[in-house]
Amino acid sequence: MYNLRGGFLIRPLAIALALGFAGAGFSSLEERFPFIDRWVPVTLFPSNADPQVAQVILAGIAGSMMTVVSIVFAILLMTLTLASMQFSPRIIVSFSKDTVTQWTLGIFLGTFSYCMAALPAAHSQPVPFEPVATVLGAMVLALMCVGWLLFFIHHISQAISVNHILDRIARETEAVIDELMPWPHHAESVRNTDAPSPFPEEIAILSRESGYIRFMDTQRLLELARNHRVRIRVLRRVGHFVPAGIPLMMVSKGSRLPEDGSERLLAAFDFGPTRTLQQDVEFGILQIVDIGLRAISPAVNDPSTAISCVDQLSRIMIRFASRQPPDEFLFDPPGVVRVAVGWIQFERILDAAFEQIRMYSKTDVAVSLRLMRALRDIAGSTSDAEYRHILVERGLRTIAGCAEKLGEEELRELRARQAMLEGLVASP
Repeated sequence: MYNLRGGFLIRPLAIALALGFAGAGFSSLEERFPFIDRWVPVTLFPSNADPQVAQVILAGIAGSMMTVVSIVFAILLMTLTLASMQFSPRIIVSFSKDTVTQWTLGIFLGTFSYCMAALPAAHSQPVPFEPVATVLGAMVLALMCVGWLLFFIHHISQAISVNHILDRIARETEAVIDELMPWPHHAESVRNTDAPSPFPEEIAILSRESGYIRFMDTQRLLELARNHRVRIRVLRRVGHFVPAGIPLMMVSKGSRLPEDGSERLLAAFDFGPTRTLQQDVEFGILQIVDIGLRAISPAVNDPSTAISCVDQLSRIMIRFASRQPPDEFLFDPPGVVRVAVGWIQFERILDAAFEQIRMYSKTDVAVSLRLMRALRDIAGSTSDAEYRHILVERGLRTIAGCAEKLGEEELRELRARQAMLEGLVASP
């Protein structure tokens, strides 16, 4: 359902079918109750007894709609191809979830369906009938399509700009963080940075298919563990690639599982050829990192885009640091661990956001300075002492990398920002 909701199938198909049924139903209703024609201005249709006029209008609108759809979406696909080559191929996923594009396809196809469904109502035998009100509805839809086409062109011209792409990815990633991590962060909470400890008498449950873990139904795992009185330790988290035949989870006292127990456990996972933003916070960060790395590559040499990427990454990291990570241990009944699930920690996701950009920006002072400012902004937004010390260490690592390529003059401002970061961490 997540994939269907974000593609070009459900919403466009629903709009096309709805307008198609509207055209058939409205023309049938108009033929049954002829007084509906009286509401249509006579200047639009001087003669209500010539079905050929209605046929020409409906057929003309239907044909023009399909022509416009073919041309516009051919240009759109070419534009997306060029954008994916310039920025990152992963941005195609976010474009497919664009509601404006889905509504555009649905309205154009719906107007075509409306006209085709209403076309048989205009007939000459046995009694001439022209669905005047239905034809007027088709004309209104055609005019609406003209206005929508202008809006769509304006929307696409903005959507393919790098700043809008970065903002959209950041907003989608923040929405995932808000959904998975709804509670504010508590600095005194206990952290488990290592993998969950093994349970006694474990057996391995092997993955039956290869792919990335896109969704994990932890409540279903908890229910199965409680019903069968076992403990489950998940070995891979959301976003990890699992080859077929590799252990996906370990089950303590697995002999208690019924014959189909392994299938039920594996059904709690959704695998796919690509990662998605359904539960994978890291995937949204990696999309922005890809754009930033391509921008600072020697072939592109666009530090302004890389700086924009760092800005958006700091925005995501501030949101992540302000939220409490999900529980890695699920209990049922209270006090009895039933499911152990790994979750990406702050240090790991910080490295995913900034480490590669830091490595490739050693010779770029502007990007390195913005990295230092981003670390300071994140440190200023959290009161967690451990988070702050991690940020200070990343700042020192950034300066050490730049010292390999830059001179003392360029390093002076970097060290000044590091001093500000350390002063911020030292303050209560």
